[in-house]
Amino acid sequence: MPQKKCEYEDYLNFVGEALELAKKIPRYFSKFSNKIYCNHQKLVIAFLMQKLKLTTRNVVSFLRSNPVLCLHFGLTRIPVHTTIVRFYAKIGKLIGLLLDIKQANTVAVDATGFELESKSFYFRNIDKTLFNNYVKKTKNFMKLSIAIDTDSQLILNYKIRRKKRNDQIDFKYLLREISLKSVVADKGYDSKSNRRFVINKLKAIPIIPVRRYHNFYGYIKKSKPMDGTNYHQRSKVETVFSVIKRKYGSILRNRSYTTQKTELLSKLITYNLDRSLNYLLQSIRIAPEPGKVRFI
Repeated sequence: MPQKKCEYEDYLNFVGEALELAKKIPRYFSKFSNKIYCNHQKLVIAFLMQKLKLTTRNVVSFLRSNPVLCLHFGLTRIPVHTTIVRFYAKIGKLIGLLLDIKQANTVAVDATGFELESKSFYFRNIDKTLFNNYVKKTKNFMKLSIAIDTDSQLILNYKIRRKKRNDQIDFKYLLREISLKSVVADKGYDSKSNRRFVINKLKAIPIIPVRRYHNFYGYIKKSKPMDGTNYHQRSKVETVFSVIKRKYGSILRNRSYTTQKTELLSKLITYNLDRSLNYLLQSIRIAPEPGKVRFI
């Protein structure tokens, strides 16, 4: 019983933080809205979907069985699943505003892919000779690039692309509005343009290995080589990708690009909410020991 109570308090804390974060977007899209549910409540439901790995239909069933949790964010009526689907299509341009952390000491940058559920793995890899060598191109994944704070492991900025592209084209976009002291990235981001951008524009230190060299990170000045002591911090961005995919799923269920992007952003924000709560508990020393943390 005490363990279940602790888990339920975790949901209440998560909903409280999500509701507070949702206040950064308008309460309603239009003054003519029927005002049965506000955008803040629907956004909390979207985050709960990612936290619990549920579909729109399943999250409605979950809410119906947890009336106390619903009342915690003012939900007196349970919406039908189509209400959440329509909300996903509308919120795409606003949800990115919720990732608004713009300052860090050390920032790590990397990219990964999220699989799409529109066609199964079997169908994409079936023997094409069965169809007279007809090969239909299918989009297998959506690419995500992120910048994280290596101290708190919170996501600072993101870039989503519909198809595979070179990592370097998103490097400057991810860092352009962040105040920082150093940047760590792998050899995929090695270029003179990226180094000049970090040194001259951001006034920071780029810790990026030079291709075809071992343990060499370029020069700050012509005669002063870069110190790569903190390069190991780059692995933390890989940890963030692993946690997101393991806890919230590595597959995007939606069909259109707009709703897929919203779903992926919901995963990132849900991760930040969970991470912030855990980071806060650790900072005030009431969190369990690292080896005994139980993820829901």
